[in-house]
Amino acid sequence: MSQSSGTWGDLGTRVGEAVLKGADRYTRPSMLFRRGSPKRERFEKLAESVFPSVFGTALRLTRNHEEAQDLAQEALVRAFDAFDRFDGRNFKAWVLRIETNLYINRYRKKQRTGTESSLDEENAVEPVAAAHEAPDRQIFDEMLGEEVEEALAQVPDVFRMAVILSDLEGLSYDEIAEALEVPVGTVRSRIARGRAILRKELESFAAERGYLGQETVD
Repeated sequence: MSQSSGTWGDLGTRVGEAVLKGADRYTRPSMLFRRGSPKRERFEKLAESVFPSVFGTALRLTRNHEEAQDLAQEALVRAFDAFDRFDGRNFKAWVLRIETNLYINRYRKKQRTGTESSLDEENAVEPVAAAHEAPDRQIFDEMLGEEVEEALAQVPDVFRMAVILSDLEGLSYDEIAEALEVPVGTVRSRIARGRAILRKELESFAAERGYLGQETVD
């Protein structure tokens, strides 16, 4: 069950089409697994139903279409290999946990080679709006999905992952905690920080494009 409501609950709907515009030209689950066994057919059916979320999350994490395709495809292949261990409850949350773990492992590998900055940015100082204030409804009504995605991309990875899984994919705090392998309290903190940073970015984008007065973000 998601904890999102109101403006934040609308975030996934607002940006979903923008993220998946190019998704159809990439490998879908039906192209990964040959038909034949009941297991494969059942997995393929489930995978097709969650593919927009799997690819969309991969794209928001990597911010690169080719890397997102690779990440989503590997997550589905690993999910198929482990399908016998799926508990039958929330397939989307299960696959997104696999995908998120893959992303974190890849990110940390790049970090060790010196090609990425640290993923552990809990104490990073970021410009944030007041945590209890939701963005003005006008921002979401006026801004396009692409613009919201651009603002989301500015949120540091450690907070962006939590916001994506909560506000875009509707996972519960417990499911996010399991996916990120952190306590629920840490999940709550990361979501709050991520929302606050995103709110500030949205206000800046809105002011730049004339949706809001500049004094709103000062």
